Amino acid sequence: MGDGITPAHHGPDGRFRNPWPDSEPRGFRDVLRWTLERRKQEHVPSPAYGSQATALPAFVHPRGEAGTCTATWVGHSTILIQLGALNIITDPVFSERAFPVQWMGPRRLMPPAVDIGALPPLDVVLLSHSHYDHLDKPAVKRLAREHPQATWVVPLGLGAYVRAWGVRNIHELDWWQSATVKGLKVTGTLARHFSARRAGDRNRTLWCGYAFEAEGKRGYFVGDTAYHPEFGAVSAACGPFDLVMMPVGAYDPRWFMHVVHVDPDEAVQAFTDLVARHPKAPLPLMLAIHWGTFRLTDEPMDEPPRRAATAWVQRGYDASRLWVARFGETRAW
Repeated sequence: MGDGITPAHHGPDGRFRNPWPDSEPRGFRDVLRWTLERRKQEHVPSPAYGSQATALPAFVHPRGEAGTCTATWVGHSTILIQLGALNIITDPVFSERAFPVQWMGPRRLMPPAVDIGALPPLDVVLLSHSHYDHLDKPAVKRLAREHPQATWVVPLGLGAYVRAWGVRNIHELDWWQSATVKGLKVTGTLARHFSARRAGDRNRTLWCGYAFEAEGKRGYFVGDTAYHPEFGAVSAACGPFDLVMMPVGAYDPRWFMHVVHVDPDEAVQAFTDLVARHPKAPLPLMLAIHWGTFRLTDEPMDEPPRRAATAWVQRGYDASRLWVARFGETRAW
């Protein structure tokens, strides 16, 4: 970064971009085409609100003990991670709708499995990008008030948003940049996606995943991404991982979504790319995320984990290492 060479994902106009072919997100005409196609197709109805499997969260309040590591799936891409005494949360979304207003837009089909007021004292918040199903303004403002000690790790450009909403401690990271926060080493990782939150700000802020390490454990929050060829490089630099939090949902129709979201087969391929760099290491636990909470795309709501499980078995992986969590489920890793 200091050699005077502009990284390939930094555009000359100050915006960010994906450095791989066929990675430009779809525009208005494609959105119109998708809308018209949806009107002509029959879709499996969304499940009834609150009807998916749940579990009683088993995280420790206020903090875990040294040497203990757990993850609790709150829903969508929100995971509460307890890494020893550290409390970490990813993409904290607690609002009813993933939209600028709360009277329209994608509505929850499952409530947050952990109430925002029941969270333990947070040390680190990891934000992947600016989309409404990952960056929830009301939640940010409340967490900033109730957890002022937390440090927020965000992609380049996103700090201005959360600072305006009351967040005090912020680290902005580019891809491959690292920061150590309260003993947790965090590295921003590549993702094939885009950012947009309001008119005129498309790709003004970066998008990323995060590799992190503490307590002798390594985790990888993949964030929101389409498939790209650099998962192996992430693993080589930051792995081997003990826990991989991989998106598996919001992928149909493929002609529209393949540039922003992996489908379940690609998710398992990305996992395969990760483990291939460390063939002698134990197989990581893969938590399937980004499904079952909001109806964002056309596939049936229960299809992502089923397809992921099929692809997993076809690869010959130990079935116990794919974690299709119930909402609120806690598991050691």
